[in-house]
Amino acid sequence: MIRQYPDRPIVSVGAVVVDGSRVLLVKRAQPPLQGQWSLPGGVVEAGEQLHEALVREVGEETGLEVAVGPVVEVLDPITRDADGRVEYHYVIVDFLCRATAGSLACATDADDARWVDRRDLDGYQLTAKLAAVIARAFELSEAPAPRPR
Repeated sequence: MIRQYPDRPIVSVGAVVVDGSRVLLVKRAQPPLQGQWSLPGGVVEAGEQLHEALVREVGEETGLEVAVGPVVEVLDPITRDADGRVEYHYVIVDFLCRATAGSLACATDADDARWVDRRDLDGYQLTAKLAAVIARAFELSEAPAPRPR
């Protein structure tokens, strides 16, 4: 699959893994966003459901197994080059998740992985969009569970 200068948007998933007041961040090893802190996740493969892709990607990047919860946000970042051509275009579905097993370890496509307390997020130079997604995930994780009918 050609990710740079694609002929159509690429479907991806992101995991907002929340544990109390902490969220899981990874430092990207590949473009786009190489060297920046972000959420674990990646591209959905053909024949893979979104939840399956998310579990696979989080495991590959962090060594953790996750339970996938509700959608937090759907984003469609587009990066253009100096000539205005679409260099990257993703449709990213971010899900609230919680870790269920495994030990945190930096793995493929990540230069680092760590739990970060929400009070310390300013030190990670997150984009405004990413900070908003994480804030929304914390809101969802703290909301009371719906009552059965």
